[in-house]
Amino acid sequence: MATTTKSPVKKNFPVLQMSCAGCAAGVENKINSLEGVNRATVNFANATVALEYQPDKIDAVTIQRAVQSIGYDLMIGEEIQQDALDEIHRQKYNSLKKRTFWSLLLALPVVVIGMFFMYMPYANFIMWAFATPVVLWLGRDFFINAWKQLKHKSANMDTLVALSTGTAYVFSLFNMLFPQFWQRKGLEAHVYFEAAAVIIAFILLGRLLEEKAKGSTSSALKKLMGLQPKAVTVVKNNGEQTEVPIEKLVAGDLVLVKPGEKIAVDGTVTSGDSFVDESMLSGEPMAVRKTPGEQVFAGTINQKGSFRFLADKVGKETMLAQIIQRVQDAQGSKAPVQKLVDKIAGIFVPVVIGVALLSFFIWLVLGGESALTHALLSFVTVLVIACPCALGLATPTAIMVGVGKGAEKGILIKDAESLELSQKVNVVVLDKTGTITEGKPQVTDELWLDESAKPVLASLEHQSEHPLAEAIAEHFSREHTVVVSGFQSITGKGVVGVVDGETYFAGNRKLLSENNIAVTEDLTEKADEWSQSARTVIWFSDSRKVLALLAISDKIKETSIAAILQMQQMGIELHMLTGDNEPTARAMAKQAGIIQYRSEMLPHEKSEFVKQLQQQGKVVAMVGDGINDSTALAQADVSIAMGKGSDIAMEVAKMTIISSDLIKIPQAVRLSRQTVKTIRQNLFWAFIYNLIGIPVAAGILYPVSGFLLNPMIAGAAMALSSVSVVSNSLRLKWKS
Repeated sequence: MATTTKSPVKKNFPVLQMSCAGCAAGVENKINSLEGVNRATVNFANATVALEYQPDKIDAVTIQRAVQSIGYDLMIGEEIQQDALDEIHRQKYNSLKKRTFWSLLLALPVVVIGMFFMYMPYANFIMWAFATPVVLWLGRDFFINAWKQLKHKSANMDTLVALSTGTAYVFSLFNMLFPQFWQRKGLEAHVYFEAAAVIIAFILLGRLLEEKAKGSTSSALKKLMGLQPKAVTVVKNNGEQTEVPIEKLVAGDLVLVKPGEKIAVDGTVTSGDSFVDESMLSGEPMAVRKTPGEQVFAGTINQKGSFRFLADKVGKETMLAQIIQRVQDAQGSKAPVQKLVDKIAGIFVPVVIGVALLSFFIWLVLGGESALTHALLSFVTVLVIACPCALGLATPTAIMVGVGKGAEKGILIKDAESLELSQKVNVVVLDKTGTITEGKPQVTDELWLDESAKPVLASLEHQSEHPLAEAIAEHFSREHTVVVSGFQSITGKGVVGVVDGETYFAGNRKLLSENNIAVTEDLTEKADEWSQSARTVIWFSDSRKVLALLAISDKIKETSIAAILQMQQMGIELHMLTGDNEPTARAMAKQAGIIQYRSEMLPHEKSEFVKQLQQQGKVVAMVGDGINDSTALAQADVSIAMGKGSDIAMEVAKMTIISSDLIKIPQAVRLSRQTVKTIRQNLFWAFIYNLIGIPVAAGILYPVSGFLLNPMIAGAAMALSSVSVVSNSLRLKWKS
């Protein structure tokens, strides 16, 4: 009997107890080594793993156990409660805040004594008394985590901190208790309690600031999550109103929305009249009027009126839930540049320990009288100053802020790769209908040679799903219908059908020419006149002669011309593609301000055109909204779907513009450019910091200038490096 293979499961799980980029690399490598896991991507910045696995080969519990075996944990469960996760982060932040406060308070007298009163009576014992709780109690997690890593034959940032502070503390304790060991050799017994205490205090402070800043990077997502109310008012069949939790709402329930309330789920208005603020979903500031039959969406805010609506989509099916899921997926994804950084982070800690040991032995051999002191100091300082976290945070924090900012503006970005690639776009290909234009075509002119055929045209177009056919069917909605047989829709040309034994054609001039239907000169002139004023001409005929000419117009969106101008000013080459005839396309392109256009394009020709541009070495973004655009969208380097278009176009696209406003395209390109610039800045400073800091800590400047870096300053610099990277990413929020 044949067995059916289950389709892969894609899920995001929070990862607990990670303290640095090395931890993220370790968790990722462990999960990816498991049989049945297709792909795992760990994001250190938001502490999540994006998983794709085969449910018939492995389950979430097995993956969780594997992660636990190397000293970390996964939060799994069918429904991970965001509140529970927030509570864990809140407890972690509060604990970190307390430990940071007490470590700074206790480290202060140690620094003062160590720097200014080191020869006062019992100075060493007083410093030991203050430093011990900082190192062994407030900094205990560093040692616990380092031990866990050692048991699993790996190392992370905690290993560096534990080794450096532990070495300084134990060495100082030995010198305090047995000073005569050094005095017999004619050396002074130095203690470094202040270095051990201050390093822990500064690193805790750095992690506190980092945790706070990392929380800010996901603020856009938290705003989206906060849009859904916790409870709704359901109207029962007998008219009774009951408040029920959002989790218990099911499709088909009748929901009452009062003035000022948030709409809980997607649905259709059944009674009432109001204006709804949809700005958090679409980025559009204008409230939208809602009357019976109109769609409403979860997370939008009702204004003055009240209305009732029928719940259509609940839970994960709502538009808001899908947006949140997309933002989470995108924020958790990795930009291509991150792959190199991950490799470096994975080997960073062992390399740093190697450099520290090397500097220790070089100082021990070449250090002269103070060889051991200098050797220990350089060992401790190298371990303290190294910062894999700055490298690990450089890319994901910028991606999180960039994707979150996009979501706030109504630009949904599918993944980090799309965000990184968008800044390279130098050609934008625009579909006309629904992209440049409103996508609401209307019949503006008609010329009838036989008005008795109106019911035939209405019936014929009623069977087609093309937007132009819908416009004609709407225009003749009052005509009685007739039975159409042998209906055919011919892509890019029109429709054919048989009524009472006679064949009828409705479409473009090409359709009539192919079927040898004669066209008079005066009709050709009228069609040309309409075409030159950006109207689409529809020809209607029987098998012998033309019966009518119709002109259909689709207005250019108010913001399209401004958006096109902005893209041209950004150095982007623009092309317009349309199925319309040449004169109509020319007139529309002229109105929109586009020089390069193609008319009478079939769906496969659009995708071929995109391929031709790519073969010229251009990075192409395709913008469309219909099913007929999906092949071109799939071909493009960056595909952008207009949110009010088809689901297929949105599924294929790398970006979705929720409001269908073309002005969002230059905004998306600008956002991509700003994000990539921020990533480059972050990576530059993270690499430079480590490339300069580690050799200086090892004592490379000592032979030239006699300078040796103080471990306390190294600790402060290390804390500052991570905070500066995250803070630089947060600057993205305030850029326009």
